[in-house]
Amino acid sequence: MLIAVPITGELKFYPLSGTDFRIGMSTPVFFFILLWSRKIHPVLAGFLTGMAVVFFRIILDKLQAGPFDFPNHFPVFFYYMIFGLFFHIFKVKKMYHRPLLIGLLGMVLEIMGNFTEMTIRHFTTDMKLTASEFLIIVGVAIIRSFFVLGFFNTILVRETRLAEEQQRKRTEEVLLIVSNLYVETFQLKKSAENAEKLTSACYTIYRDLKTQNNHNQAQEMLKIAGELHEIKKDNQRIYAGLSKLMNKEKFDFINIQEIISVVTISNQHYGELLGKTIDFEVNVFGEHPEYHTFILLSLLNNLVSNAVEAIDHEGQVVLTVARVEDEVNIRIMDNGKGISEKNKKYIFDPGFTTKFDQAGIASNGIGLSYTKNVVENLQGKINLVESPAAKGTTFDIHLPIVNLIRKADGPV
Repeated sequence: MLIAVPITGELKFYPLSGTDFRIGMSTPVFFFILLWSRKIHPVLAGFLTGMAVVFFRIILDKLQAGPFDFPNHFPVFFYYMIFGLFFHIFKVKKMYHRPLLIGLLGMVLEIMGNFTEMTIRHFTTDMKLTASEFLIIVGVAIIRSFFVLGFFNTILVRETRLAEEQQRKRTEEVLLIVSNLYVETFQLKKSAENAEKLTSACYTIYRDLKTQNNHNQAQEMLKIAGELHEIKKDNQRIYAGLSKLMNKEKFDFINIQEIISVVTISNQHYGELLGKTIDFEVNVFGEHPEYHTFILLSLLNNLVSNAVEAIDHEGQVVLTVARVEDEVNIRIMDNGKGISEKNKKYIFDPGFTTKFDQAGIASNGIGLSYTKNVVENLQGKINLVESPAAKGTTFDIHLPIVNLIRKADGPV
């Protein structure tokens, strides 16, 4: 500010021939910096900038071998001082949500500053302020104030859009993380239920062994039953913690377009990470209510990521969502390598997988079995579509809408 304002003040023109009345570019720069900066105090800025402009003009006079004309320069100090003082008094920085008022106040501040400067010049240099000059001051003040406001609002809009984009990315990341946690809670719940069944079975065996006087084996079985019970309790504690964490998020129910957007964008990045070029085609038909975010997000993300992995180098994934009366029908189709005939009957079995990492270690094989369990818990159906003529894989999911929407007495 202390450098830019004095320099731009020398970029001036004289609208009235035969007079010393001039218009410079220093005011728009000063006004813009006051608006833009959140840390500069306006009064201090006005004081220091006024001093800087005065000394800069005196130095220019000396460099041009001109006379030391302090009386002609010092009135400009009061222009910036008044501008900064009333900028602070009017609390202009708190009016960003009211741009028209900012423009009007900027005009008023410039007129006040100019009037103060002209008044002081009148008493120090006998300079007269005519009516035509005053009208020019008002006109220039209007033009400069709204020019600065327009430029400033352009920057604000850009910053807002960048902030919205960053927030959207953070929201997508949170949604994906929570949807992945949703999958884990499902597995934890299932694991706790299995541990409970095994504990009950072990305790039954313990009682039978004790009846048969096999005390050593009975004690071992009782120990196993106790350890399984502890595993169940640990899983329940983790499940409760994850459920509490997910319940804190404010994305329980959102529209299907947003859910699909998160899925496609994240899997676009996933495909790029794998060195693949994936074209996503999305089709949404019918009127849809807001659906349970994490149920649909986890289902779609599982199937779409599988589709991305099935494509070799480049291909297409088509995601179609349609409402048919009280059902939402989802079809995920890819043109990847497909599923072999011998593997089709095993794909929904827990632990079955055809995926191996570079070290030859198999994946856990829970993706499709999880998907099938969730769909069936929602009283829906999932099918692998048989299409010998088509390359790739197609899954169809049919879900009752009533089990995906917010209930009158609480969420699903």
